[in-house]
Formats: sequence, structure tokens, C-alpha cells
Amino acid sequence: MPHSNLRARRPARPLLYLLPAIGLLTIFFLGPIIVNGVIAFTDMGENLRVGKFTLLNFERILQRDARIPGVLLTTLIYVSATLFFFNVGLGALLAMATTAIPPRLGGFFRGLWLLPRMSPAVLYGILWIWIADPTPSGLLAQVTSVFGLPALNLRNDYPLFLIILANGIVGASFAMVILTSAVRSIPAHLSNAARVDGASEWGVLRHVVAPALSQPIRFITIYQALSLMTTYEYILLITGGGPVYDSTPYALYIYRRAFENGAYAYGAALALGLMVIGVVFTLVQWRITDMRSTFAAPRIEVL
Repeated sequence: MPHSNLRARRPARPLLYLLPAIGLLTIFFLGPIIVNGVIAFTDMGENLRVGKFTLLNFERILQRDARIPGVLLTTLIYVSATLFFFNVGLGALLAMATTAIPPRLGGFFRGLWLLPRMSPAVLYGILWIWIADPTPSGLLAQVTSVFGLPALNLRNDYPLFLIILANGIVGASFAMVILTSAVRSIPAHLSNAARVDGASEWGVLRHVVAPALSQPIRFITIYQALSLMTTYEYILLITGGGPVYDSTPYALYIYRRAFENGAYAYGAALALGLMVIGVVFTLVQWRITDMRSTFAAPRIEVL
């Protein structure tokens, strides 16, 4: 075959393939960040007019907003408890439990647990309002009445516990799916070899299963922590952030200041603060856990 017919074509420049993604990121990600940053340095109010550029919004955050410390404490409790007890802890427990039972039964159980995540947020919120309703028609009130206990008003008396529980139940499904895949990826002969060598089930769990889960758990921790810090729809639907601000995390506080009080510029400044908190948390977590090893092949120990 003539060499002239084998002329190699120059491949298209990779940038051409990236242009659609770059355009979408610019419009829907970088654009809103820039607009938010500009608004944060203005005095925009509910009339949506900009009178002047100012630093008063940031001065108000640092010095004059007495609710900020309480909101930050609520955010810390909410994110930490939901993350470690449910989004990671319960998710890992569900993954190991549903892989230890017959596959069809485990798949059916995981499907049931995923239903709240696939349901509209409004439907899930209404479900928890019905559960926590202190009247005789509420589910929890019906259960307590069977044992002769007084009805609990979770929305008023324990709102922070309620939003942790509601967000944790639906959030555990994310870790359950990812960690189930991690458990299934462990070669069966490793567990069998450990048992032949005399390892107990706890030893198999500690030296075979746990090393395979450690790296996915690092990713889940970072991803879910950032998600919990920035989302608030379930809280808004179930408690509205109340009573007063008792169940208002930082993200919902931004919403209430901006859209309920009409302080759009102040809300934008608070949103910049949330971005800073998220970036600092990610960098610290990245430094502590060494994310380069998170996406490396897991090291599984067999004793």
C-alpha cells in the first residue's frame, strides 16, 4: 500500500472537546459566583436596586450579627452528627449488613432504603411532619400512647434532633450504595483464606473489609459534609428552621436573611462566607486524609 495513503491525521485539539463543558461551567457555576461576589459588596435590598458599593455587610457579619455564633454552632452539631452517625456510620452498617444476607434480599432492602432519595423532597418532608405530629394522628404519638407515655413534640422541643434524624435517614443511602460496591469488589478468596487461617468474623471485618472501605469513606466524608453545609430543603420543609432559629444551619440562615428579610446583599456576603468555610474544610480534610491515596487501589490485609 502506498505510503501516501497512510498519512496520519493530526488529532483535533483537546480544547475543542472541552469547550461545551467550559461553557456550561462558566454560565452555571462561575457566573453565579461572580454575580454573588459583586452583590455582596453592595447595599442591594428588597427593591433589587444598588445604591453604592460598601463593606458594611462584612462588618455586620463579624461584629453586629449576634445570631451568627449560634447558627455556626447549630451547623457544627447538625453536620457532625448527621455525617458520622448516619451518612457514614449507618451507611457503612447498611452496606455490610445487606451484603451479608442473600443477594436478592439485600438488593430489595437497598431499594426500599433508596425510596426516600428518589421521592420528591416535599413528600419526604410531609412524611416526617406526620411522624413528629404530637396530636393523636401522628405516628410517634400513636406509638407512645401504646406504652402510656406522653406525646413528644419533636418539632418544637427537639428540632435539631429531628432534622438530624430526617437528613441522616435519607443521606445514609449514598454511602450504602458506594460502600456496597466496595464490599462486593473484595475478592472472595481473601475472606476465605482469612477464615482458613483461623480469623474470626471480627478479624475478617477488621483486616479484610475495613481496609477496602477506608478510602471510599474518605470521599464520602468530604462529599457529604459539603452537601450538608450547603443544602437545607428538608430542614425548611420540616421545621422551617425554628422554633425561632433553633434548627437553622448556616445555609438556611442565608436563605432567611436574603429572601425572607429582603437583605439580598447581606445574604450574598453570608454566601461568600459559606464558600470560604467549604474551601477551608476541603483543604484541611484533603491535607489530613491525603486524597491522593483515596483514589488508589485499596490495601487489604489478610492475617
